[in-house]
Amino acid sequence: MKKIAPPKAPKVKAPPPKKMPATARTVAIQVLARVAATDAYLNVVLDTVLDEQKLKDPRDAGLVTELCYGTTRRRLTIDAVLRLFADRALDTIEDRVLAALRLGVYQLFFMRVPRHAAVGETVDALKAVGVERAAGFVNAILRKASALPELPKPEGDEIAVLEFETSHPQWLIKRWIRQFGPERARIMLAADNEAPSLVVRTNTSKVTRDELLAQLLEAGLQCKATTLSPLGIVFESPGRVEELYGYAEGLWQVQDEAAQLVTVFAQLPPNARVLDACAAPGGKACHAAQTNDVVALDLYANKLPKIESEAKRLHLRQRMTLVKADASKPLPESLGEFDAVMVDAPCAGLGTLRRHPELRYRREEKDIAELAALQREILEQCQLVLKPGGLLIYAVCSTDTAEGPDQVEMFLRSHPDFTAEPPRGLAALPTYQGYLRTLPGPEGLDGFFAARLRKMY
Repeated sequence: MKKIAPPKAPKVKAPPPKKMPATARTVAIQVLARVAATDAYLNVVLDTVLDEQKLKDPRDAGLVTELCYGTTRRRLTIDAVLRLFADRALDTIEDRVLAALRLGVYQLFFMRVPRHAAVGETVDALKAVGVERAAGFVNAILRKASALPELPKPEGDEIAVLEFETSHPQWLIKRWIRQFGPERARIMLAADNEAPSLVVRTNTSKVTRDELLAQLLEAGLQCKATTLSPLGIVFESPGRVEELYGYAEGLWQVQDEAAQLVTVFAQLPPNARVLDACAAPGGKACHAAQTNDVVALDLYANKLPKIESEAKRLHLRQRMTLVKADASKPLPESLGEFDAVMVDAPCAGLGTLRRHPELRYRREEKDIAELAALQREILEQCQLVLKPGGLLIYAVCSTDTAEGPDQVEMFLRSHPDFTAEPPRGLAALPTYQGYLRTLPGPEGLDGFFAARLRKMY
């Protein structure tokens, strides 16, 4: 008798794996891994991932920010702890796994998180982002680290100790000690590991600072006027910038107080025709456009839409012309001449390490000389389009003397038709040899340098 095969059971499609809701730690792991893999700026990746991942609790965005920035600021210290227990070189560990390890150690030693939660919830987050295979490895290392009563005592000379304690590379520590002395260098190193406040600049084409401050306080926001900038306001615990009063109305623009001081120090004459030769991200161009017509020039076309968007939000677009051009090369003749030229030059960014902590691990000492050469090329081209009697404003968000006073002194020696001309009536600004200079420290400022030069003939 022929055997009849039983009917085949119909294929049932397996349900898709259940997507776990995003948590602060899963988002932080993704952000840190993406920054490591792409060399992108931390703030850009953080904003992008927060938009992609809808966190259940809006307050978790603040925790993600603390985890990402804190872990990045303390990376050299954290890695020294991990090397005590890891059985392989850290640079051979997959990005998400290394991000989880760093995140765990940061919570153990720099946050008030119970040790069992710092370990357990970080391991769970690693599983949730799809790296369950490494959970045992991460769990073992973090448990060993959690058994340490405190951070291990660093060994070596003073520079090695400072590297461990402040998480700055040794070349930068030595350079700051040489340029500013041991005491000020220590202050700057400590300041880089503090979270910066949110500072905005009043759009005075629409409102005075006193009026804006009164409106913000009436809206229930905790804020106060900046000490040095006559236009700045500092927020406490602000939340999402786009949701704050006055953002949609274009009453203010986010800009650190030190960056505001550059345009205050420039003391541009009203209604002057101004060139901003390296305009992105657009803070100084928009500041100048409150009182002047501005040509905002940048090398990268993809950065111009951001400047345009901010100018529109601030209702300043009609006073701004956007141009893609390389300021280190001869500028288009069609631009004509200008009453004032602002050169916020590409630099090492050493004054912004609290806002961009990833830069301290990417920069090398040789970069400074290379950037100084580029700055000279830009100055050479920009001085050619300046009218006799006009102002040349040179600025960098760097603390390094090679990019600041040394650069300007070299320019003045080779251009006898220029002279340094500090602004009048601004004696309260922090200056060095007649130039604007701010340094990281208890004042809460980024590090900036600016020079105001007059073309005499």
